[in-house]
Amino acid sequence: MNYQGNLLKMSSELGTPVSYYMNFNNSPLLVNDWLGKSLHFHFTGQINCIHCGRVTSKSFSQGYCYPCFTTLPQTDVGVLRPELNRAHEGISRDMEWSKLNDLIEHYVYLSFTSDLKVGVTRITQIPTRWIDQGAEFAIKLAKTPYRQLAGLIEVALKNFVNDKTNWRKMLSGNAEEIPDLVYQKKHFSNLLPQELRTYLLADDEVIQISYPIIKYPEKIKSINFDNNPDYKGVLSGIKGQYLLFDDGSVFNVRKYNGYLMNISVE
Repeated sequence: MNYQGNLLKMSSELGTPVSYYMNFNNSPLLVNDWLGKSLHFHFTGQINCIHCGRVTSKSFSQGYCYPCFTTLPQTDVGVLRPELNRAHEGISRDMEWSKLNDLIEHYVYLSFTSDLKVGVTRITQIPTRWIDQGAEFAIKLAKTPYRQLAGLIEVALKNFVNDKTNWRKMLSGNAEEIPDLVYQKKHFSNLLPQELRTYLLADDEVIQISYPIIKYPEKIKSINFDNNPDYKGVLSGIKGQYLLFDDGSVFNVRKYNGYLMNISVE
């Protein structure tokens, strides 16, 4: 089968394992069905902005042309760093967008990818956010009425726990011993300033996530379509937003948002 389209972040559905979909021309393709098959990716050399569709020579912030990158609310600093979000003060590149995305309830969570980490996400992005990061276990720690408050809780905990995922370790399958997330939640809750503890949640449900993986790579090699437009290999797994291949090659689909690709499935 042959497909052509601009790559977009894979969508997913929680299951055992997670189901992943690529969307070409509004037609979702179940990537799980490609496991064990030989795939050929060819980058045509064309990149389109995932917002306005403009052809661009370089992608910014995972898929945007430069004008969109500098003007859209979804690429503002308050998205990457929630503690700097000012929508609750009426300050935003687009307040209508912020009403739907910033001025809604947010979760602060603990998750285990390759290590324990803390993170922030909109209430509408559970469990998608955890899946996109390759989390194997997750627990909700706090719920806030808007984004900036969740960011302040995250910042308060960053001195004690990571807020970034070690993607190489996550894809290697060589995780450390899985921590007791309920215990860790109680531990880190006690480290919060008193004024932030009012947002803590009593819900101690731990969500477990499994991924469609035949085998993990022994030695990871990152595929770079900017340097080499062609790659062919047998798909051996999917985790986070990464495709894993039997020769140890991996690539982050989200990184290549907007890249016009030809994909052959043998």
